[in-house]
Amino acid sequence: MTDQQTVRIALAGGGAFGAKHAAALRRIDGVEVTAVVSSSLDSARKFAAEQGIGRASASLDEVLAMDDVDAVILATPTPMHAAQTLACLEAGKHVQVEIPLADALPDAEACLAAQQRTGLVTMVGHTRRFNPSHQWIRQRIQAGEYRIQQMDVQTYFFRRTNLNALGQARSWTDHLLWHHAAHTVDLFAYQTGSPIVQANAIQGPVHPGLGIAMDMSIQLRAANGAICTLSLSFNNDGPLGTFFRYIGDTGTYLARYDDLLTGKDEPIDVSGVDVSTDGIELQDREFVAAIREGREPNSSVTQVLNCYRTLADLERQLDAARTS
Repeated sequence: MTDQQTVRIALAGGGAFGAKHAAALRRIDGVEVTAVVSSSLDSARKFAAEQGIGRASASLDEVLAMDDVDAVILATPTPMHAAQTLACLEAGKHVQVEIPLADALPDAEACLAAQQRTGLVTMVGHTRRFNPSHQWIRQRIQAGEYRIQQMDVQTYFFRRTNLNALGQARSWTDHLLWHHAAHTVDLFAYQTGSPIVQANAIQGPVHPGLGIAMDMSIQLRAANGAICTLSLSFNNDGPLGTFFRYIGDTGTYLARYDDLLTGKDEPIDVSGVDVSTDGIELQDREFVAAIREGREPNSSVTQVLNCYRTLADLERQLDAARTS
C-alpha cells in the first residue's frame, strides 16, 4: 500500500469508544470508514447514522468478508477482544484492538502468534503511549534530560453497578487488573525503557454481585531501579480518571490524559508535541501510517505482550492470596 491509497476501515463497537474512534478517523486524510458493527442491527444502524457511516451490520464475520475493508478497529467488550483479533487476522485484515488485548495470557500469546504468521499490522490501544502529555515526558527522556525515579498513579472510578462510560448497562464486567492496570503497567516499562523485574499486588474484598475486586494496589520495579505505585478503585466518588505523577531527577510532572502540569500545578503547553492534542486520534494515525508504510506500529502486539505477562503474574499472586 502507498501513502496515497485510501485505507478502508471497519469499526466494531458502537459505544463510547467507538464514537471516539469514529470522530478521530474523520480527521485523518485518506481514511474511509466503510462499515460499523454493533451488538444488534438496530444499534449498528443508529450508530452509522450518527457517525455518517454507509453500512451497518450485527456480524463481524459479515464485515470481514467485505472486499472494501482493509482493516478493523475493535472497540468491543473486553471478553471478545482476543477472539475477534484472531478472526480479523485470519480474514487478512489489519487490526487495532482497544485495550486490553486479552484477559488471559494464553489468548494474548495466541494473538502474537497469529500476527507473526500473517505479518499483518496488529496494534493494541495503549493510548497512554500517544497522549501528548506522556509524549512530552518521553521526548525529554529520549533527549537525556529526564530520568524517572518513581511513578505514582491513581486510577479511580465510581462504578458499583455494571455501567459503561455513558452510564449504560454493560453485558460484561470490567476489570481493574486486566483492563485499567494494563495502561500503567505498559506505560511504566515504555517510559523507563526498562523491563519490569518485580511486581506485587494486593486487592480488597470481591464485590458479591459483580464478582470482582473493587480496590487494588500494585507495586512495580524496573530493571533500572525505577519504581511505580498504582492505586485502583471502583469505589472512589470523584474525581474520576487516571492521574500520573512522574517523579524524576530534574522535575515532577502530573499527567491527566492529554494535559500536563508541573508538580506545582503549572500548566505545560503540549500543543506542539504532535499533529493533534487528542491521544485517540494520534493512536489511529499511527495505525493508518503503519498500514501504509508496511511497518510495525508503536504499541504493536509484540511490544505490549510483556505487559500481559506481568498482569498474569499479578493475577496468580492475587488468586493465591484469596485461596490461602
